[in-house]
Formats: sequence, structure tokens, C-alpha cells
Amino acid sequence: MRIIAGTARSLPLKAPEGMDTRPTTDRIKETLFNIIQDEVPGAYFLDLFAGSGQMGLEAVSRGARYAVFVDNGKKPAACIEENIRFTKFEHQTKLYPTEVLSALRAMEGKYQFDLIFMDPPYRKGMEQEVLRYLAGSSLLKEDTVLIVEAALDTDFSYLDEYGMTLSRLKMYKTNEHAFIRRK
Repeated sequence: MRIIAGTARSLPLKAPEGMDTRPTTDRIKETLFNIIQDEVPGAYFLDLFAGSGQMGLEAVSRGARYAVFVDNGKKPAACIEENIRFTKFEHQTKLYPTEVLSALRAMEGKYQFDLIFMDPPYRKGMEQEVLRYLAGSSLLKEDTVLIVEAALDTDFSYLDEYGMTLSRLKMYKTNEHAFIRRK
């Protein structure tokens, strides 16, 4: 696992030990960043269920102004801190080592994000809880892009009731990226 492009290009990143996280492969990460490349420079990027922090660090390397990471696991939080130090992005990042909804509530009034990426545990409905919260949150701008990495069979039929729409779905062999926007 490494930073693919930008100022920290080719720097290797650590992944948390154990089987609790599934780091996004470099190939899928590269595909995702090719899709959002025009929206990254100058963006505020939120990386939820961040694991190693690789998505937010990739965004900062590619010109995002700031990235915020949220992960409540002890090992992932330590790994994110180590990767932030290693990439020397301490001044462009912040880590909330707490549960996602608690972190979102704590961020209200402090941030507005251009891009929100989340990779929650599959098939537990956590993405729906987060999207429900974000639907009424000041953390979203009018044109914020929310990206959910999810299992292929994840249901997003509820988006309409949150005032959101699925603008794009990119499917891979084992998972997908759902691109969600406000209506």
C-alpha cells in the first residue's frame, strides 16, 4: 500500500495489524482518484472508518487543502497517526480517534467538506446511519460528493428520503463505490 500520486508519491503506508480492516487496493484507489481528480485540489476531505488513513493521505498528496480522519479502533488510530507523521502531513490533517457519529457531531460548525469518503464494515448498515446523520448536517456543502465503498449487494434505495441521490455507481469484482450527492 502506497501513495500513488502527488507530493508524497510512492511513499509506502502502513496498514493496521489484524483482520479488522480491509485496505482499499492501489488499483481501486487509483480508479477512484481518477474519477474525482478534478474535485480534489483545494478540497476539504473527510475519511470515515479510515483504517490506515490512505484515502485522506492520497487526497492531501494530490492537493486537497485538508483531510480529517475518523476511526475508533486503537490500532487503526495509531496507524493513521504514524502514516500522517511519515508523510509529513501533520499541518494538513486531523484525526478523531472516536466513533464516527460522535466525531461528526464534534465537527459541526468547524468544517464543511467537499469530499466525504467512507469504508464502513460491510453489511452492517453503518453507511445508512452516517448518511441519515449527514442529510441534516452542516458538514455538507451544497455540492459535496459522498463516496461509499460497499459490498456489491448494498442497498441505497433509501437515499431519496434523505434528500440525496446516487449520481454514479462504480462496480469492481468484490465491491463498489457509490457516489452520492444532495438533490
